[in-house]
Amino acid sequence: MPLGYFTVAEIRDAESALFARVADGVPMRRAAWGLAAIVARELRARTGAVAGRRVGLLVGSGDNGGDALWAGAFLRRRGVAVDAVLLSPDRAHPAGLAALRAAGGRIVPALGQADLVLDGIVGISGRGPLRPAAAEHVAGIRSPIIAVDLPSGVDADSGAVQGPAVRAALTVTFGARKPGHALAGEWCGGIEVVDIGLELPPPSLAELTDTEVGARWPVPGPRDHKYTLGVTGVVAGSARYRGAAVLAAGGAISSKSGMVRCFGGAAATVVERYPEAIVADDLPDPAAGSLPRIDGWVIGPGMGTSEQARAALVAVLQRDAPTVVDADGLTLLAADSSQLRDRSAPIVMTPHDGEIARLLGEPVGDDRIAAATEASRRYDATVLLKGHATIIASPGSAPLVVRARSSWAATPGTGDILAGMVGALLSARVPPHEAAAMAAHAHARAARIAAGGGPAEGGPISASQLLAAVPAAIRALRSDQ
Repeated sequence: MPLGYFTVAEIRDAESALFARVADGVPMRRAAWGLAAIVARELRARTGAVAGRRVGLLVGSGDNGGDALWAGAFLRRRGVAVDAVLLSPDRAHPAGLAALRAAGGRIVPALGQADLVLDGIVGISGRGPLRPAAAEHVAGIRSPIIAVDLPSGVDADSGAVQGPAVRAALTVTFGARKPGHALAGEWCGGIEVVDIGLELPPPSLAELTDTEVGARWPVPGPRDHKYTLGVTGVVAGSARYRGAAVLAAGGAISSKSGMVRCFGGAAATVVERYPEAIVADDLPDPAAGSLPRIDGWVIGPGMGTSEQARAALVAVLQRDAPTVVDADGLTLLAADSSQLRDRSAPIVMTPHDGEIARLLGEPVGDDRIAAATEASRRYDATVLLKGHATIIASPGSAPLVVRARSSWAATPGTGDILAGMVGALLSARVPPHEAAAMAAHAHARAARIAAGGGPAEGGPISASQLLAAVPAAIRALRSDQ
């Protein structure tokens, strides 16, 4: 099943139902016990021992601070030295504070050297950046931080970070993942979920797993050939941006076995790199009658916004085949979307934040899920909003998210590859919502393979290096089944 992410409102409703059927304090102790077990595991992994190690607590008011205090009490009973800074002493969780003191934990004005620090400053209802006193304590920490439920200063629903915030090595959350865990993954580190007994609705945001993407990827059967696997038409590139056509066509060719037809002035450059591509200088006139078979289109990367480019976009959108619109194609649609009227075949739009701002006529803001959803509604299209956390929104479907887990793909040309990959999956008759998510997932995997790992261990890559890693990424995803 996909990973689910649940909003604060959904979590609060589930918690209310849980509190009604269990004794008072049980959910917090379940959460704290699970948190303490993970902290002990991390201590052993990092230092080789649990007893005799030191853990610091940054404790705010309310239940989040209570989780940290109770976890500190449990750790103290295992021989861990525990120091706690109370950022709001008069509002510290009474039972948790009493438990920590009874176990021998110390209340200190500032944290000294510790093996690990728990961030229990604010919980999922917190809004805005860290307050100055909390920010000062966090700035002085040199130890790895484990966030309790969510890094303080990160918005649970939008992932927005508007000022000082905690950057965690690991986040331990309770009951369910929140959207902020995906949207601000670079602040959260790893994510671990402690089961506290919540009964949850279908998720508001979901993420396909490696296993699901690998299982759904089109695989040639013994009777398949280049036509049954889908023919992708690519309209990309120009005299100035010939490489965009190469990358978009390469994304389609590398994603599956089939045929790729390339149109436009850069088509000759494509065939120099990919002799298997079928190329033509111009799009055939639909009025001419006979048209080459195209099962899905990719249009926009590097083609410019001239009148000729606009005419090409209109010609493609008049054809009854799924279409990916990217880059310059999006700029043309933002200026005039009338050609989308009465169109029955699906559209996948692949904007970055600047392009979706043009499509919507306003800045994206902190809530990227809302922006993608509104663009999807307004244009009646699947919208793949690119970023460190890529959002896929389609009319009638719950949004999907794809976490990059690295930013090495933030380099010119990688979006052209992604557009080609989505187009190849559409040509293979994968539904647009899934095609967009699967392509983005494989694209992110290819970036990590090309870079040699995630942010810590990886290195710079070019778009060409990412493209070369696409087949290996798909093989890796399929091997995870």
